Amino acid sequence: MTQTVKFWFDPACPFAWITSRWIREVEEVRDIKVDFNVISLAVLNEDKQDQNDPSTKALWQGARVALAVRERHGAEKAGEFYTAAGTRVHNQGQGTECYDQILPEALEEIGVSDADDIMDASTKDTYDEGLRESTKAALALVGDDVGTPIIAIGDSAFFGPVMTRIPKGEEAGKIWDGFVTLVEYPYFYELKRARNTELDFS
Repeated sequence: MTQTVKFWFDPACPFAWITSRWIREVEEVRDIKVDFNVISLAVLNEDKQDQNDPSTKALWQGARVALAVRERHGAEKAGEFYTAAGTRVHNQGQGTECYDQILPEALEEIGVSDADDIMDASTKDTYDEGLRESTKAALALVGDDVGTPIIAIGDSAFFGPVMTRIPKGEEAGKIWDGFVTLVEYPYFYELKRARNTELDFS
């Protein structure tokens, strides 16, 4: 029986991007389906950022577009948007400073008919309450001292796993098997070590 796995992402986060590409690999080798949800780094850091800073505005805009796609077109289209935008931001190195170009291109790639409406709404606070609610729902599962990504299997959820490259094929499946095993134990909380390798999006 196919298991639905909830995945919370912010399009700007490179660690969430690597983890999302891993879990897409897992979909090919294990019987799971990923339900993509939005957690906003702008919301998480709202009290610490200059709201007039261009990088902060970009964080809000990217998450707003992702949530708009999910609310208007569903989780599958949200996943498609994430792939289209994330490939440009991370693999192609365009960065969030290019969101004015990246976001419309990603919407065009996934073929939504209301791209202009979504882009217009992304410059306003139309979706901000929804972003706060989606972020709150993710944090309710794992606590406040985390970021992205967050993965939920049933009623259990974790921040991470954090990786610096994308496992492929059966290697991805083996890591998933270990992750699922740990998630089963409610008294297990954390494994961590310092990162000493560069991010590899290939």
